[in-house]
Amino acid sequence: MAKVKFMKGQALFALARKKATELGVDAKNLKLAELIHKVQIKEGHTACFRNSAECPELDCCWQASCGAKMIGS
Repeated sequence: MAKVKFMKGQALFALARKKATELGVDAKNLKLAELIHKVQIKEGHTACFRNSAECPELDCCWQASCGAKMIGS
């Protein structure tokens, strides 16, 4: 798996909006975490961005910015 670059602020929000648009998720009036949760669900993942101390979603593209410890690696 390629190392994912840590992103925050506007760069992370722009990525979330881009992915939401690609997946047909309405991004209007959502905070960053809410938007990423909707994207995670649409991609078939658990909506866990910044909600858990540990994360089993090894192929999640948000893990570098989430802060959760990856388990099962």
